[in-house]
Amino acid sequence: SWQTLKIFDVFGNEVATLVNEYKPTGRYEIEFQTSMAKRQLSSGIYYYQLRIGSQVQTRKMVFQK
Repeated sequence: SWQTLKIFDVFGNEVATLVNEYKPTGRYEIEFQTSMAKRQLSSGIYYYQLRIGSQVQTRKMVFQK
């Protein structure tokens, strides 16, 4: 199914899109590097959102430099 993995700041602004493509069933790992972001990230709380088909899951993460 189509999969999307995005990172958001605490204000809901999109920081980065890590995945936006069709992937077959399986297990995947994605490495998030701050250089992939539109701007330099500061330490703090961010959210990641995973969409797989019609399912959506949002979780909190802490980024420390």
